[in-house]
Amino acid sequence: MKTIGLVGGVASGKSLVARLFVELGAGLLDADRAGHDVLSQDPEARSAVLDRWGEKVLASDGSINRAAIAACVFASDDAAQSDREFLETLLHPLIRAKLDDEKRALVAAGRPAVVLDAPLLLEAGWGPLCDLVVMVDVPRDVRLARAMERGWTEAEFTRREAAQWPVDTKSQHADAVLSNAGSIDDLRREVGHLWDTHIAPASA
Repeated sequence: MKTIGLVGGVASGKSLVARLFVELGAGLLDADRAGHDVLSQDPEARSAVLDRWGEKVLASDGSINRAAIAACVFASDDAAQSDREFLETLLHPLIRAKLDDEKRALVAAGRPAVVLDAPLLLEAGWGPLCDLVVMVDVPRDVRLARAMERGWTEAEFTRREAAQWPVDTKSQHADAVLSNAGSIDDLRREVGHLWDTHIAPASA
C-alpha cells in the first residue's frame, strides 16, 4: 500500500484533492482531524494547553477552542513563534501516533493507498513516511481570494503562510505536481491520471 502525502500553500485545496483520492479508493489520514481528536480526548495534551494559555482557549462548553489557539500561534506579536513551537512539539508526536494507528487499520482493510492531508507535512518531518509527495499548485492570488472567501483577512493569510515553508521549497520536495487553478473537473482528471500511473499499477 502506498502513502500519498499532500503539500501546497495555504488555501491551495489539499483537502479537496484528498477527497478526490478517496473517491478512487484511498483511505484518508487527516492530520487536522487527528489534532482535534487529540486536543479533545488526551487529558495530558489538554492540561499542557491550559497551562500555556489558560482559560482564554476554552469554548463555552469547556472544550478546547482551536480558533483561540490559532489566534495565539498565528498572532503578529513576538510570542507567536514560541507558541507555535510549543504547540507543534506537544501535538506532532501525538498526532503521528494516532495516524499510525489509523494507517494500520486501513492496511488491514485492504486499501490500495492512503492519502495524508497534513498542513505541516514537510515541516513536521513526515515526508519520509510518504511513497509519493504531491504538490497542489495554485497561484498566490488565487489562494488569497479563496482564503478571503472563507472570511480570512489578507493579513491573516500572510501570517499563516509565513508560518509554513515557502511554496517553492515545498515544490522542491514533491514527486508530482497537480494544478488546482482551474475547475474541479480539471482537477479530478489530474488526480485520476496520477492514480492510474502511480497507484493502480502497484495494487493490480
